[in-house]
Amino acid sequence: MIRVPSPAKLNLFLHITGRRENGYHELQTIFQLIDLYDWMNFSLIDKDEIQIEGLGEVQLEQNLIYKAAQILKPHAKKLSGLHIKIEKNIPMGAGLGGGSSNAATTLIVLNQLWQCGLSQDELADYGVKLGADVPIFIYGKNAWAEGIGEHLSFIDLDQKQFIILKPDCFISTQLLFSQKTLTRDSKTTKFCAYQLEPSNFGNNFEPLARKLYPEVEEAMQYLDQFGQAKLTGTGACVFTEVTNEMNIDDILKHSPCKAYVVNSLKESPLNHFKVTS
Repeated sequence: MIRVPSPAKLNLFLHITGRRENGYHELQTIFQLIDLYDWMNFSLIDKDEIQIEGLGEVQLEQNLIYKAAQILKPHAKKLSGLHIKIEKNIPMGAGLGGGSSNAATTLIVLNQLWQCGLSQDELADYGVKLGADVPIFIYGKNAWAEGIGEHLSFIDLDQKQFIILKPDCFISTQLLFSQKTLTRDSKTTKFCAYQLEPSNFGNNFEPLARKLYPEVEEAMQYLDQFGQAKLTGTGACVFTEVTNEMNIDDILKHSPCKAYVVNSLKESPLNHFKVTS
């Protein structure tokens, strides 16, 4: 059995700068990897099938892990049946990239296990077909992202801690994108501008999430007492950077919903993954 971590991410900001003819939105964001992990266990089985345990509410054909495996099958030189068990710690629909990370982890592991021989860039090209956030987990580095999130420039970010709150609601990305009041014309900017004044950079979806989901509004108001609260991605989670003045235990104890303390990562632990025969 192979057991590997599948990390989460934060969007330190998220701006929509335009819209393509095919309906996809152009964006700018920073992906910060964090040490909140799902754990994925891959076991070879005799049956010619892919079994997935731990995501009971997701239909197999709709499962990104299953789709990732199907993508790699034609490249496999040593194809085998698999039982994949997930220990889920990253909340779903949270804006933390759990599903995308699981898909990327599957591509990385099976590329070696099945001896597909694909390069990292080739895996990322397949990954973007599964979701715009998948390539960041393939490369496993923090990045400034543009396009629909697939154009990555890798960056060095300071080591930080974050408090994350997960409101008890599931945000519909489709609903947020459909709102007429969504800002879709933020001015394009540069990483150096973010470095100078990160507090000026927010999330275009945040006003809508606060308005449509009272649980998000409550979490934002709570965290805003201690720092600058931000929404991550198009999910429900809100976060703030930990400072020396904060009483972390007290903040977690009185949180209106599930709370986490996480550390930033310089790179994904999967960057050093190797299948040993």
